[in-house]
This record gives sequence, structure tokens and C-alpha cells, in this order.
Amino acid sequence: MDSFEDIRLHCASRWPLGSNDPYLLSFDLPLDAGRRQGVFLAELEDERGNRYLRVSTPVAPIDGDGCVRALRFNWEQRLGYLAVSDLDDVPYLHLCENRPYELLDSRELDRVVAEIGTLADRLERALAGGGGDIL
Repeated sequence: MDSFEDIRLHCASRWPLGSNDPYLLSFDLPLDAGRRQGVFLAELEDERGNRYLRVSTPVAPIDGDGCVRALRFNWEQRLGYLAVSDLDDVPYLHLCENRPYELLDSRELDRVVAEIGTLADRLERALAGGGGDIL
């Protein structure tokens, strides 16, 4: 994949797109038992001009107890990282993964989306005490 447009075309062929902005798109990733996880893809550029794809997904509104559980959960993982970003002016915990464009092909993109979406759903359920969707 050489550009964000290549990524957009691939994703649009697999999932109905929600947001579809120049360097940001989103879709709902179908999961087991009818669950869905919102996934956001954005292009990032570093100070040297290298381009990266950020795959991120909101997990839960952030609070003190949730932070501790999320950070303990993250400590046990070998991929992704946790970040905070606002949704409708509310801070949300996000699970993210960045990939350089030169390492992306359609198979790797599908793998990262599935891995991050599934992991975020597990984290969301852990924060909800094993229950349903927080979002």
C-alpha cells in the first residue's frame, strides 16, 4: 500500500465506511456474538516525512479505576499501546497501533485491524466487568 487512498479503497471494499475524510476513515468491525468495534484509520507523518498508518479504536471513557485496570491489561499485551483522545469532549481510552506504509499490504492491514479490534473488545469487556459494550 503506497498511499492512504490505497488503504481507503481496500477498506471500502471490505466494510461500510463511517467517516471518510482525506486522511481519516472509520468503520465498524464485526466481531463474535454480534459485537462490533469502531475502528479509525489515520495517516501520520514523522519529522523526516515518513508516513505511517495509525489504527485506533475507542475502548471506554476514562476514569481512575478504569485507568488502573487498563494499564494492568496493557502490561500483559505484546502489541498495541494505550492512548487518550477525546470523543465529543469526553476523554476516552484508545487502543492504537502504528505501521509504516512500506510494511503494509492488504493482508497485513486486515491482520492489524482484526487484532486491534478484537483486543480492544476484550479490553472493553474487562473494563465493563465482563459485560456488554460500554460504547
